[in-house]
Amino acid sequence: MADLTLKDVSKIYPGGVRAVSRTSFEVKDGEFVILVGPSGCGKSTLLRMIAGLESISEGEVAIDNRVVNDVPAKDRDIAMVFQNYALYPHMTVYDNMAFGLKMRKFPRAETDRRVREAAEVLDLTRYLERKPQALSGGQRQRVAVGRAIVRQPKLFLFDEPLSNLDAKLRVAMRAELIKLHKRLNATIVYVTHDQTEAMSMGSRLIVLKDGVVQQIAAPLEIYDRPANQFVAGFVGSPPMNFFDCSVERHDEALVLTGDGFKLHLTGEKARQLNQSHNLPQHIALGIRPEDIFERRFYDGTLDENVITTRVEFLEPLGSEVLATCALGGREIVVRLNPRTEAKSDDTLELVFDTDRAKLFDSQTGETLA
Repeated sequence: MADLTLKDVSKIYPGGVRAVSRTSFEVKDGEFVILVGPSGCGKSTLLRMIAGLESISEGEVAIDNRVVNDVPAKDRDIAMVFQNYALYPHMTVYDNMAFGLKMRKFPRAETDRRVREAAEVLDLTRYLERKPQALSGGQRQRVAVGRAIVRQPKLFLFDEPLSNLDAKLRVAMRAELIKLHKRLNATIVYVTHDQTEAMSMGSRLIVLKDGVVQQIAAPLEIYDRPANQFVAGFVGSPPMNFFDCSVERHDEALVLTGDGFKLHLTGEKARQLNQSHNLPQHIALGIRPEDIFERRFYDGTLDENVITTRVEFLEPLGSEVLATCALGGREIVVRLNPRTEAKSDDTLELVFDTDRAKLFDSQTGETLA
């Protein structure tokens, strides 16, 4: 396996359109890094530049300390798994997996050994003589992964490989890829727009928006300490709730006033913000659905932060209930205890855990404190 280094890499299309802007990061040997962001943010373009399928407008890409900007894709010693499997329909599973090795004139015995070892790892041995049309979507994706494994490349690149699978298969394939990474100790760069996929699989996330890297960190670091409002809203399911608030200083506390509510912010976060000379008068308050509690199930001491809402509708999920509630002129999503007695159109008293809330500059979107 190998390290991967990107230094000020950009992609500029004719007409001056920047798909990727001056991106720098390093992927260490054996690391599983995920490029995540909404559709059109530049993540697949970035992956294709690493693979050699797109030219690099600016900057350098190095694999194993070797700059590969002008190296053809076939000579970069990488393997790529695509969204649409890209299998040859007239070939058997065995021949699809062996094709790359045969093209490189590998000895027949070595090719057979690698294919059968990969098939064993991916539970494909019984399907080796079948053709792709006789396989399920999950099995076809495993064949595509197997074709990459037999190459034994320095670097694996995955471009949204699970997006064509149904929900149950996606969960199963996520687990398979995690186990495969542990078994191979492979260096992997993986593209997805699915933040649940990103949170559950990667050792580090690189969050992109409009071709610009917003934050690079471990999944829980990004979840708990987002760099800005975009990252906070993108990572998390259901997404974070946001409110426009005005800020007033009250001794050691801050009072946040929004449409239909007033919240008291105390403790260390309030102390830090009170000491700031640049605290804006208007901020964006962000709070995750799991940090809002139905009052009857809350045993904390934040009674001054009780807010009255109206239940719009409920989504019972077994282990929890998602409630969409009307607050002022907007809707918020709350995770309720499965034992809730709330019903549509009920008035519901909610407690906001302001210790877990995030505050953002309304103008720049950057995190405060």
